[in-house]
Order: sequence, then C-alpha cells, then structure tokens
Amino acid sequence: MNPEQARFNMIEQQIRPWNVLDASVLDLLAIVKREDFVPTQHRTLAFADFEVPLPGGQHMLAPRIEARLLQEAAPMRHEKVLEIGAGSGYMAALLAHRAQQVLSLEIRPELAAQARDNLRYANVVNAEVRQGDGVRGEPTRAPWDLIVLSGSVAAVPQNLLNQLKVGGRLVGIVGEEPVMRAVRITRTGEATFDTTELFDTVTARLDGFGETSQFKF
Repeated sequence: MNPEQARFNMIEQQIRPWNVLDASVLDLLAIVKREDFVPTQHRTLAFADFEVPLPGGQHMLAPRIEARLLQEAAPMRHEKVLEIGAGSGYMAALLAHRAQQVLSLEIRPELAAQARDNLRYANVVNAEVRQGDGVRGEPTRAPWDLIVLSGSVAAVPQNLLNQLKVGGRLVGIVGEEPVMRAVRITRTGEATFDTTELFDTVTARLDGFGETSQFKF
C-alpha cells in the first residue's frame, strides 16, 4: 500500500464528496498520519470507508464522519476542548492541531494507554488523555469552548452542556438506530441552548452512556 496515494484517495473520494470542503480540514487530514493511530493488524484498513476495530470491541469512527465532525466543530487556536471517547487518539490529534489544548476522556484503560502512546509517537504535545467516565465530563476544568463526542449517545447529558461556556458548542451524534443525527448544540445563555441538525449517520454508542438523558433535541 502506498500510504500517500491511499490518503489522497480517502480525502478526494470519501471525504470531500461528503461536503467536507473546508480547506484547512482537508489539509490537516493530509498532515496527520491516520495510519499511525490504527492498530497494527488493521493498518491496511486505515484509509477505508470503514469503522476500524479497536481493542475491547470498540471502533474508530469512519474517516468521513471524523472529518465532517471536525469541520462542524470548527475548533479555533485559542480554544479549550474536551473530547469524550479517545479511542485511538486520532480525533484528539486532529483537534489539537486546531485548538489550544485538548483533554480526551476514555473510560477503557487499555484504549487510554494506547491513545497516549499514539499521541506521543505523533509528537502531539497539547492533547492529554485521561482514563475516566466521559458521562461526567470534567467540571473542574470547565467551562469548555468545545466538547466533541466521538461516538453516539441517545441524548446529550445536561451536565455536559452545563460545562460549556456561553457561546461554546457541543458536537456529537444523537439518536437511536436506525435514525441518528449529528448535531451542534450552542450554549446561548446561562440556561439556553440552540441545536443545529447537521447530517444523518449511524455509529456505535459511547461507552458508559445509557439510553436516557435529560436533554432532547
């Protein structure tokens, strides 16, 4: 496999046709080596339109979903980002290239350790992976400019929304199979939130998130 040709094909044939047109996002996908975040035994699947398996029955999001969520999240250089579900560390690496700092919470110790190693190998110094329950978020370091859910939830827990600063936003995939929808929820006031529906997709549940929550969109 020629990784550079495969990366080019991934961007041009999978990602750009999925309405990922932000040049800075496309450039970043060409820079951050996705294959370095894929388990060795699945390296040949690094650029496929496929949820690559991770230890413990978990999966990386498909490349076009990662790219679209990144585009819709639109992290900025001054921003502080919380990611729920580190997985392999790839999304944390993408976010870290655009934001000031990233904290990624991963409930599975094996994945948290793997994500740390992958980020270290990729020389990403402004992303931290912590083993912990993403449902609780990280209120001691709130408020966050941006929260990214790297997996689906039935509904967004209110306590995560409460950790956003006013003007901050949360991006994730919400709903039940067979209908799920990526949304961006912006905190517009101390007790007010605005929801934008982005695109339809289906992906696996985040670990630890049940089927009920306080917030509906």
